[in-house]
Amino acid sequence: MSAYARTRGTYLALIEGKSLRRQALRAGVAASALFSATAASAQVTGPLAQISTPFGASLGAFEIIQFAMFLGAMGAALLSAGWLIRDRGKIAEENATLRAKFADLSHTAQRSEALLNLKDQRIVVWDGTDRKPEVVGALPGTSGAPQDRAGFLAFGLWLRADSVTAFERAVTALRERAQSFDLIVETVNGTPLEVQGRTSGSYAIARFVSLEGVQAERAFLKTENRQLSEALATLRGLLDALDMTVWTRDAQGRLDWVNKTYVKAVGAADVAEVVTQGHELFGTQARQRIERERAAQACFHDRLSTVIGGDRHMFEVTDVACAAGSAGVAANVSEIEQVREELQRTVRSHAETLDQLNTAVAIFDTDMKLQFFNQAFAKLWAFDTAFLDTRPSNALLLDRLRSEGKLPEQPEWRRWKDSVLAAYRAVDPQEHWWHLPDGRILRVVANPHPNGGVTWVFENLTEKFDLESRYNTLIRVQGETLDHLAEGVAVFGSDGRIRLSNPAFATLWSLPPNLAVEGTHISAIRAFCETVSDPALWENFVATVTGFADKREGEAGQTELAAGAILSYALVPLPQGQTMLTFVDVTDTVRVERALKDKNEALELADQIKNDFVQHVSYELRSPLTNIIGFTELLQTPSFGELNERQREYLDHIGTSSSVLLTIVNDILDLATVDAGIMELDIDEVSIVDTVAAAADRIGDRLREHNLFLQIDLAPGIGSFRGDANRVRQVLFNLLSNAANYAPEGSTIVLSGRREDDEIVFSVHDDGPGMPKDVLDTVFKRFQPRNNGGRRRGAGLGLSIVKSFVELHGGSVAIHTAANKGTTVVCRFPVEARTFRAAAE
Repeated sequence: MSAYARTRGTYLALIEGKSLRRQALRAGVAASALFSATAASAQVTGPLAQISTPFGASLGAFEIIQFAMFLGAMGAALLSAGWLIRDRGKIAEENATLRAKFADLSHTAQRSEALLNLKDQRIVVWDGTDRKPEVVGALPGTSGAPQDRAGFLAFGLWLRADSVTAFERAVTALRERAQSFDLIVETVNGTPLEVQGRTSGSYAIARFVSLEGVQAERAFLKTENRQLSEALATLRGLLDALDMTVWTRDAQGRLDWVNKTYVKAVGAADVAEVVTQGHELFGTQARQRIERERAAQACFHDRLSTVIGGDRHMFEVTDVACAAGSAGVAANVSEIEQVREELQRTVRSHAETLDQLNTAVAIFDTDMKLQFFNQAFAKLWAFDTAFLDTRPSNALLLDRLRSEGKLPEQPEWRRWKDSVLAAYRAVDPQEHWWHLPDGRILRVVANPHPNGGVTWVFENLTEKFDLESRYNTLIRVQGETLDHLAEGVAVFGSDGRIRLSNPAFATLWSLPPNLAVEGTHISAIRAFCETVSDPALWENFVATVTGFADKREGEAGQTELAAGAILSYALVPLPQGQTMLTFVDVTDTVRVERALKDKNEALELADQIKNDFVQHVSYELRSPLTNIIGFTELLQTPSFGELNERQREYLDHIGTSSSVLLTIVNDILDLATVDAGIMELDIDEVSIVDTVAAAADRIGDRLREHNLFLQIDLAPGIGSFRGDANRVRQVLFNLLSNAANYAPEGSTIVLSGRREDDEIVFSVHDDGPGMPKDVLDTVFKRFQPRNNGGRRRGAGLGLSIVKSFVELHGGSVAIHTAANKGTTVVCRFPVEARTFRAAAE
């Protein structure tokens, strides 16, 4: 029986009160002896090492020592208790106390013994003497106890030689200088051991722990760490390849890694710069929001915006926190947002477009509820918009349309409605034709959606059918019209074949019946027609019709057939590459035209001969008239003798007639010069006052002869203009002469002048009978004298000369007249006259 067991049994016997005095004395002596032996020598540790707890675990050296010291104290206490056992009244009290203390002592001993006997460790204890060390515990590959005082001989049996040497040095330093150590040694079997050397009072303790399991664990952890590092590198490589920004943060919220997309987004050189300088992708408010929401639910997921490269971008951000820090990923969804906005705009645009269509459109969902309708749909069925906004079902709409008499009557309404609504279960579009009671014809198309629902399209084809009917009627009318035209018509397609032709075309070209039919190629017609007409003409027709010509332009012309007939043709390009050829027999017209042309040439030649004759005769008449006038004036001089009254009267008539004749000859010469285009104006400053005075002076005798008055009305400061003064004076003289010829006696002729913008306007008014319309139409024609109540019948050149000279200046002449209201002739001269070599006729 071990000391621990004997002590425990004695203590229990003492408590139970059996031979209390004797057992207490024995226990006290034994406890005192055990305490003395323990304090005097370390040899007691050998037997104590064999003490086992009730749980079967061995105690450690320090725990045994403490336990022995405690037992010694307990022995002294028990010895004292033996002396006091006489006081049996106190035994009960102390009994309870000792029982409790023993229970604690038993628990502590058991725990200490369990710790000392842990697997894979050995403890060696040296006291302050040279006694052999105590060995507690066992290690794999070790056995035996120390054989020498220091215990190194035993260690040499299971440690390698180099390990023993190192261990001896370390233990010597531990025992002599209290120098702690930590060594790694190996057994002869190669098992690594960790040795820890410590001191406690006068004791030196060395603890051996096997590292075989630790090394295996370290190797496993190293392999696992390498695999994790490789996996982390692979993961980071994958994240670097993603087109998303990824980052991780440490427990303090600082960036510790980002991917390449993040580096590019913040404009940094590399990851180290981002981590060192703390480049953030999002602003402070966004980061604070992430921290707040992540603190509430450990995960943040939302959209945030930031500015990259001067442009604002939208990111889908996910940030997750853990004990070691946080990680986040942000996907740039700016393009998705743009696409979504574009889709929304497109949907709105499509809705607006559908709303502008004349075709009725209605869209129903999978539950046959109305989702969209355009204005044409509401207008087609005369639905109230408020009713349609309630999203009625398709079946309800059909029932309402039937009740309002807007749908065609059906023998079996329910079956017909089911067949219409079968579109919701169909895959392909369905088409229906509805002939409504009001006469409208609808083409109804039901287009099923892939995800359910149907789009209904109601196309009102009433007008189309009406137009088609009218078109067919028009085509028949046009066909009948073409067939009865005298003009030959043929229409060729882009392939050069006849699309249509009329009988006149075959008649004009004398085509056989087998050629003038639809489908005949133009080359076959050319082969027949070029024998009776110009081959180059039909070659041009073929090139234009078949599209080989450089330009498809219309052209017209004439051709003469071998039989003498003359055809006028027109080549007209039509849409879709078609070409129309038309031929008209103009033989009679051309012959008449040629006759008229010959006659016109003869008239022009006669007119030229007349002009030449007039010009020649005028020049020839001018010289004799000059002589007559000269000799008349000479005879009227007193130096040639006195003349009687009749002679003087005859000479006056000769002089007057000669002057009139000279004026007519001069006018004819002027007109001939104008017609020849050789008249040139002498442009200079024309004083309006002087020119008007000169013209009035020339007409003075005629005015006095017929008791007429002349009123000159010139605007103040009218000044002058550039022109030919002689021709302007001649124009005014002729106007005054014409007015004097028609003005009634005692009346006043008004000559006015004014400046209007860039024109000088002269007007001459008389109170004569006016001009009838037939006279007004020919008033400017030459050699067209009109009596019309005038005093004299002239040559009819006055107003012609006026018109020619005014137009030579670049001006114009107008006549305002009315019956019994007089006549006003208005002449407009430009301020800067232009010389025209050809006068207007």
